[in-house]
Amino acid sequence: MNETLARYIPEHAVKPVFELIVANQVHLKIVNERQTRHGDYRRGLSGKHEITVNASLNKYRFLITLIHEISHLVAFEKFGRNIKPHGNEWKFTFQRMMVPFIRPEIFPGHLLPLLARHFKNPTASSDTDTTLSLALKQYDAGNDKNYVFEIPYGSVFRIKNGKIFKKLAVRTKRFECIEISSGKTYLFNPNAEVELINIQ
Repeated sequence: MNETLARYIPEHAVKPVFELIVANQVHLKIVNERQTRHGDYRRGLSGKHEITVNASLNKYRFLITLIHEISHLVAFEKFGRNIKPHGNEWKFTFQRMMVPFIRPEIFPGHLLPLLARHFKNPTASSDTDTTLSLALKQYDAGNDKNYVFEIPYGSVFRIKNGKIFKKLAVRTKRFECIEISSGKTYLFNPNAEVELINIQ
């Protein structure tokens, strides 16, 4: 298990993460990428704690995702099954479990203040923290992606499901884009990954 973990998370995180997995009797599955989520926790029919994490994540996002999912398990065990999945009990648990990992031996120096800020009040997904999300994406393999915030207004782009949009305007923290086929308007996070389309 340690050798497997070492392929996916920073070296100095392997031992403490392995100890968390053993202590909480986690059955960890590393799976091919799902578009909708980085990881998942569920209690299986047998009572086993099953956590899945996308294999495609870079090692820093993989670590954050794994601790995020273990925090669900720990929060449910401590506070009961009726708590909100990303409510205060989970936030408190995630903060407490993540703090020991926010160290220069584990994360690059420029990520540390971003992580410290994020974990003052962690959200359901680190993707909603634009600054942290973009900083983490620098470590993705083959990072030649475009983000909605950086493409020019009027640009046409495609998202992962194949739908095509045109960037129109900015509304507070999100970008208003129109879906070409339906004419419907959607709001995009600034760090949404898109494929720019050149229209002649």
